[in-house]
Amino acid sequence: MTNASAMTALQALTATNKALDSTQSRISTGYRVAEAADNAAYWSIATTMRSDNGALSTVQDALGLGASKVDVAYTAMQNAVDTANKIKVKLVAAVGASEADKAKIQTEIEGLQTQLKNYADGATFSGTNWLSVNSTAGSGVATDAHIISSFNRSSDGSPVLTTIDIDVQGIKLYEAGAAGTDQVNHGILDGLRLATSGERDNTATAGAAGTVAATDGYSISTLSIVGFTDAQITQMIKVADITNAELTDAATKLGAAKNSIDLQKDFVSKLMDSIDRGVGQLVDADMSKESTKLQALQVQQQLGIQALSIANGNAQNILSLFRN
Repeated sequence: MTNASAMTALQALTATNKALDSTQSRISTGYRVAEAADNAAYWSIATTMRSDNGALSTVQDALGLGASKVDVAYTAMQNAVDTANKIKVKLVAAVGASEADKAKIQTEIEGLQTQLKNYADGATFSGTNWLSVNSTAGSGVATDAHIISSFNRSSDGSPVLTTIDIDVQGIKLYEAGAAGTDQVNHGILDGLRLATSGERDNTATAGAAGTVAATDGYSISTLSIVGFTDAQITQMIKVADITNAELTDAATKLGAAKNSIDLQKDFVSKLMDSIDRGVGQLVDADMSKESTKLQALQVQQQLGIQALSIANGNAQNILSLFRN
């Protein structure tokens, strides 16, 4: 009534079939931890890290978009530096020139001024322009631009975002939203600069031709030399020189941001690869090991079937007692 040998053989065969199913699943999926039931701790870690890698992929896209915006602004800024230098050269040439020559030089300066405005207005990417802005808040104080550069987690596991910040207030060339007399908040090119210092100053007023005043102010974007004395043009040269220095500083800021973004893009790419490798070490199946194990289990399965057959065959021997 009870075949103990068959029961033992059946248990062994069942265990072999279960191990075989598990090995076949690992080989077909490539994972030794494909779901929480396989290993809850490893599956949880891997799932979180995969999610973080997805966020890093978005960060990588944001860095690419930020890099494009910086590239556009940087290119326009470099052209602005060159053009502003040409205006300074024209001003030097105007010292001691006749009024007729000054009029010709002024025509050239106006062409360069128009080009400067075109550079700033054209430095737009995806609706963003950091060189020609219209900041209505704070009498024309532009807010910083932020480029997401990293996604990580703090010690308590909460997500943390870091950014690369662009000082738009410090690099803008034209400001349409500044108050009329608030020259310090105008752009590098359109803000009036005190003739005596060359710095943007709220006490500066537009200089009049032929009349020198302590509050005389000039800006690269609007200065005119027709009717102005050599002393005034010399002051304009000082204003142009300080303007060029600020343009150079602004280009340096954009260049530094460009380098930071490029370095961060490379780091994020390598970080994503490292996370993928780490997750793989936790959940990936060793295909060579699993293949060898599969062959061994298939042999065990065949032996188990044979053992069960033998155990069932022993009971058949009793039938011989009832034969003739």
